[in-house]
Amino acid sequence: MRRRGRAVPAALVAALSLLPAGRRNGFAHGGPSAAVTDDRLSGAGGTAPAPDRPGPRPTGRTGEPGADAGESRPHAAPGRGAGRGTPRERLRAWVELLRVSALFSVPGDALAGAAAVGRRPGRGSASAIGASLCLYEAGMALNDWADRDEDAVDRPHRPIPSGRISPAAALGAAGVLTAAGLALAARAGRPALAVATGLAATVWAYDLHLKHTKAGPAAMAAARSLDLLLGATATAEGAAPGAGTPGGGRLSDNVAGVTAAATAAAVPTPGTLTASLPALPAALVLGAHTYGVTAVSRHEAQGGSTGVPLAVLATTTALAAAVLGGGERSRRATDRKAVPQPGGTPGQDLFGQDLFGRGIPGRATDPLRLLVIGLTGAYLRTAGPPLLHAALNPSPPLTQRAVGGGIRAMIPLQAALAARAGSPVTGLAVMGLVPLARSLARKVSLT
Repeated sequence: MRRRGRAVPAALVAALSLLPAGRRNGFAHGGPSAAVTDDRLSGAGGTAPAPDRPGPRPTGRTGEPGADAGESRPHAAPGRGAGRGTPRERLRAWVELLRVSALFSVPGDALAGAAAVGRRPGRGSASAIGASLCLYEAGMALNDWADRDEDAVDRPHRPIPSGRISPAAALGAAGVLTAAGLALAARAGRPALAVATGLAATVWAYDLHLKHTKAGPAAMAAARSLDLLLGATATAEGAAPGAGTPGGGRLSDNVAGVTAAATAAAVPTPGTLTASLPALPAALVLGAHTYGVTAVSRHEAQGGSTGVPLAVLATTTALAAAVLGGGERSRRATDRKAVPQPGGTPGQDLFGQDLFGRGIPGRATDPLRLLVIGLTGAYLRTAGPPLLHAALNPSPPLTQRAVGGGIRAMIPLQAALAARAGSPVTGLAVMGLVPLARSLARKVSLT
């Protein structure tokens, strides 16, 4: 009986020795005593390997030796269950992949662009918003496809490394969304399609290569600027020939050597693009903000950067001063169909002497002036404190909060730009997206 009793443990040991290393007793890399981490804010919730790469050596906090780490969430094991699960689980995986909570920062681009050219949002603006949403989501899907190996180490809970969405499905979604975005832009006219094509090319170039180079933040800034210009171009195109709006017949005045009859008979690509030039200063402001957010995001997984959040905080303050220092004359708020006057260079009201001079025109009690100040204050309140916290304590969670705050701050910035251009109703409508974005961000991470 004693010999038989000893044979059972021996057989058990032999069976355990045949199991793959690191997956014994259902724990990843370390057995029952493995520590389980759940740093959902920073995105570094464990170090479970992807199926096609070897597992990293045991770590405590991300990248630091000394302790074991398990999987951060009770998702399917990497490489298993792709495309499986209940419909609710599959929907949740796609919601995480596409980061739908960040979608609310997109419509304001087109609306601010429409306000910058002095037009009411119309059918062209709606097409531009739809195109922007599709191209934005295409970039999200492509981003996770391109970073799937990196996410397998730093963010194993993401849909692709966790096996909930296959890489092929993510890449296919990026392609379909890009085609849909270009198709929607084409409905707004050839000029809008040209801008959308440049936007799509910038998105793909960023995700596939530029992201990991010094040109990454500049590429992302260019994408946001082009998105605002897409809204301006599509809106101007929709109102240009025969739309019945004041100034619609004068678009050819901006193009030397083109008569009004020729402009009406042909596709008004040059005139429409010229008519969208007043939106360029606003596009540069939004691009500068995006540059800063992208620069901070390059440290969100590891943290450790103090200078970058401080520099971006200074940039944010300078942008707020630019918004308050210039702007369309407040008396234009009552004329929603007026176009920027041809006197001076495009954007002179936005970045002319008002920028460094007397500030926003109008009395201290002017409703438009107060609205612009309030929206600009909301922009500073949303972006500033998280950046300061990340500078004082550059940990991954606080750095990620700074990135999330920068993304949410785009909405009040877009609203301020629209109101400053003489579109208070548009500014308030854009600002109405803030509660929706905040509510959804509690459920789905922005980054």
